[in-house]
Amino acid sequence: MIELAEDNLDQIVAENEIVMVQYGASWCGNCRLTKPKFKRLSGENTNIKFVYVDAEKLPKSRDLAEVNNLPTFAGFKGGKLVQQAQGNKGEIINEVLNAVTSN
Repeated sequence: MIELAEDNLDQIVAENEIVMVQYGASWCGNCRLTKPKFKRLSGENTNIKFVYVDAEKLPKSRDLAEVNNLPTFAGFKGGKLVQQAQGNKGEIINEVLNAVTSN
């Protein structure tokens, strides 16, 4: 898992076949709770690029998905947003991951 330091998620999505994104913020308690689960999944799925995006600091990257609540998880495949979901349950991360890997 990488934590985005620059506002360049569009470049990462373009360069990788499958990208999973967690949008969060430093003040978000649920984001901190789900981040270890997201990181663990990145270790189990080494063929997928996992990226953590601070939604407040990186507006251009945030605009690639519809981020109304935090945390938001988004799955990109072939440069396109396939699925996204909001919430702090592990099932939500798995739902997006399954959608992006099943096609």
